[in-house]
Amino acid sequence: MAEDTVKKRACAYVRVSTDRQEELSPDAQKRLISDYCKKNNILIKDEHFFIENGISGKKADKRPLFQHMIAAAKSKEHPFDIILVWKFSRFARNQEESIVYKTMLQRAGVEVVSISEPSVDGPFGSLIERIIEWMDEYYSIRLSGEVMRGMTEKALRGGYQSAMPMGYRMNKETGIPEIYEPEAEIIRLIFDGFINSGKSFLEIARSMNALGFRTRRGSPFERRTVMYILQNPFYCGLVRWNRQNRENRAIKERSEWITAQGAHEPIIDKADFERAQNLISLRARPRKSRGTAGIKHWLSGIVKCSSCGKSLIANAAWKGRPASFQCGGYNKGLCPQSHFVRTDALEQAVYEGFRQIISSENIIFEPKRTAPRRDTGALEILLSQIKAKEGRIRQAYLNGIDTLDEYGKNKARLSKERAEAEKLLNGQKNTTDNDVQTKMLAKVRGVYEIITDESLDKLIRSNAVRSVVDRCVYDKEKDSLEIYFYLSP
Repeated sequence: MAEDTVKKRACAYVRVSTDRQEELSPDAQKRLISDYCKKNNILIKDEHFFIENGISGKKADKRPLFQHMIAAAKSKEHPFDIILVWKFSRFARNQEESIVYKTMLQRAGVEVVSISEPSVDGPFGSLIERIIEWMDEYYSIRLSGEVMRGMTEKALRGGYQSAMPMGYRMNKETGIPEIYEPEAEIIRLIFDGFINSGKSFLEIARSMNALGFRTRRGSPFERRTVMYILQNPFYCGLVRWNRQNRENRAIKERSEWITAQGAHEPIIDKADFERAQNLISLRARPRKSRGTAGIKHWLSGIVKCSSCGKSLIANAAWKGRPASFQCGGYNKGLCPQSHFVRTDALEQAVYEGFRQIISSENIIFEPKRTAPRRDTGALEILLSQIKAKEGRIRQAYLNGIDTLDEYGKNKARLSKERAEAEKLLNGQKNTTDNDVQTKMLAKVRGVYEIITDESLDKLIRSNAVRSVVDRCVYDKEKDSLEIYFYLSP
């Protein structure tokens, strides 16, 4: 059929839920939509089928193809007039989001149509559509609750179903994990280094490897290994379940996790475990932070909305309007409060924040690395191990097991290890809080010189501010800007 004889153009949104309760596969939904288009003289192109498999409909911002479809619908090209779905529940199971996106689409001249549910013209049409959406949302909430209750009961009845984490061994007689002390001591060192010594994940991994420790699989420690250990509630006596998607190993939202009290003995006190979680939250960089290559402004991605926490988006000057920033969530209808601020005013607020720090020489920041007590205990253990090894190789030589040449090589290797350990130990003992404060202030002064130099490229200024600032939080109502500094290793 020629395109110019077609009354309307359409796209199709096809989704299969993660709960697998829908009776129609993606292929079946696609076939029914194609048949609907033929019967109703509607054109739909292959590239306008947006198919998402195994995606939850609870939150629209977690569905990438849905977002791509909405963006295309709102574009100047206006590639389609209708969005076809098998059921309204495929479009959204959250009525609040459904209303927001449908209103958005109506303004762009795009209609959402269900091919299997009643469509009534006149004042009752929208009412029937809302009733259907209410029923879908109720079903989704009820199903979610039933699934979570069932999974929780299964977890509690089945006890410990996964492999034991490092530091534990399963007692086959009781079915309850027991502390395995040789590994438990490593877990204690990791938590102590993070909580009491201010070490980063990477620094802890390096120190564990330097001490000759290995993971349960015999591999060297990595940053992610340390992070997983610090975030595992098993070590404070809890059992966590349903954390990962079994298909793609992706981490689920925290609201979907199941945590229950275990019967095993904790290695780490709950108070210390919570301290570790708070520190992780404070030190974390934005999870989806982008590189700076495609930014519009040197503050892009680093200024956050005080209401919803999303980034403020830079907008260029246009038709007499000044360059500005606005909350990305507000632009999508997901944040209730506007955080519009002129770009020049935002820049001046950042400059003023830096000037106050520099003039007062008093800065509060989250250190990625501190010195006192940092790894002294671990390094002293390492030195004692080197001393024991030196005794063993000497005894092996005296007993005729090693030759003089072998003894010389082993002694030289251990002497080198001893020198490196003593250097680290002495360096840590000589470092003070004043040294860290001085270092941080020096970095802030250097960054201030860069960001206030408007002749420099925005990428240079962006990378400079990101080297000391974790985030800036702008509060429109209070007309205030809080700057959160951090010191990297």
